[in-house]
Amino acid sequence: MIHVLFVCLGNICRSPTAEGVFRHLVEREGLGDAVTIDSGGTAAYHVGQPPDRRSQAAAHLRGIDLSRQRARQVTREDIEAFDYVLAMDAENHANLLAISTPGNRHKVRLFLDFAPGPPGKSVPDPYYGQGNGFETVLDMIEVAAAGLLDDIRDKHL
Repeated sequence: MIHVLFVCLGNICRSPTAEGVFRHLVEREGLGDAVTIDSGGTAAYHVGQPPDRRSQAAAHLRGIDLSRQRARQVTREDIEAFDYVLAMDAENHANLLAISTPGNRHKVRLFLDFAPGPPGKSVPDPYYGQGNGFETVLDMIEVAAAGLLDDIRDKHL
């Protein structure tokens, strides 16, 4: 069993979207028994709350349901338990490394490093943005999710 954790700041926009997209992809590929998926935030701002309504609406248009997810804060124990701890941006990546033990830091990566192109890119936070920010985030997440699944297949399945 491979364990994947997606992480952003408050766990109401980017990381729950990544969790939902990746879960949808994994289940569509018939790998639900081989991969567990969760998300969390580096801050406790929204613990217990559902994903942002705009994230839910954008995902719903693509057939992905985020409504049962609830925000939670990531712990050091999460980093120990998960095989992939995937940050949406550099700030959250640094926050995750700060709570990681040296033996687990290799698990903490930027999620978009699984997408084509140069490493080090961030998924922008659509929370305060205007326009189609949530759709743009979904586009980026879908591409990286496919790359992540390829990586998991190549290395673990």
